[in-house]
Amino acid sequence: MYNKDLFSVKNLTTDLVNSIFIRTSEMAKLVNLKGGDDRLKGKILAELFYEPSSRTFSSFITAMQRLGGGIIPLNGMQNTSVSKGESFSHTVKVFSVYADCLVIRHPDSGKPEQAALFSDKPVINAGDGPNEHPSQALFDTYTIKERFFGLDKLTVTMVGDLKYGRTVHSLSLLLSKLDNSIQFNFISPEVLKMPKDIIESISKNGNRIVEDNNLDAVISNSDVIYMTRVQRERFSDLNEYEKLKSYFILDSTLMKKAKNEMVVMHPLPIAAGEISFDLDEDKRSFYLNQELRNGLYLRMALLDLILRKE
Repeated sequence: MYNKDLFSVKNLTTDLVNSIFIRTSEMAKLVNLKGGDDRLKGKILAELFYEPSSRTFSSFITAMQRLGGGIIPLNGMQNTSVSKGESFSHTVKVFSVYADCLVIRHPDSGKPEQAALFSDKPVINAGDGPNEHPSQALFDTYTIKERFFGLDKLTVTMVGDLKYGRTVHSLSLLLSKLDNSIQFNFISPEVLKMPKDIIESISKNGNRIVEDNNLDAVISNSDVIYMTRVQRERFSDLNEYEKLKSYFILDSTLMKKAKNEMVVMHPLPIAAGEISFDLDEDKRSFYLNQELRNGLYLRMALLDLILRKE
């Protein structure tokens, strides 16, 4: 991956993903034993986030700092020359001079890939509109594989906004690429169903797919429940958003039907009450602990692989 871009999980081979996961495990050991090291000393990471972010933004910063590198953190572009009318291409060119790697989040699909046309430095997609979020998919997959290593016929249930949810798009594609024995349950309102092109891609890999709007019907057989929020920012009609935002709510009553050894995941934030707060303390809930830790380790691994030639 040295000096390479990361736009999509579609371009990742199984061997490359396994290499990333090996490095991720190494980073977990490094953080737990020493807190980090200085292998990326002298390297600079620029974060150009045209959309708000807490966890992705902060975890890339933390990942770079734990490896000894420097950062240019721009979370929201309203206080930059973008507010004066600077073009996307000029912004990318400017920060390509200052930094060794660009991490870009943008509300428009394809913008990180477009940035690579203007930059001679590697670009990482930190979420492009409703399209993809490859680093999130990588650490979610790492979390699932780590928890269910050796389990045959895994059942993964994705719930909520599957139409605009870039996290579930990337995660579905990556999981299906690595394992063709997974059953996917896609649970959503009719207007927020998983896009057809992703359904077709997963089906070609041999995975079984069930589409429904009833979480209760599949919860007892699910090994992973991946909840998502209905995204207010993707709706032009806010009345439609209000109707759908609480369409699915995972609470303790529903969780009584779930397996003891399953896990609940969520890309965060939980903004519309789609997971009841009392589940934060459930041992099966991974979204406030294991997912976040693995996100840090995985992003450390990506930066190490992209910025350091071995």
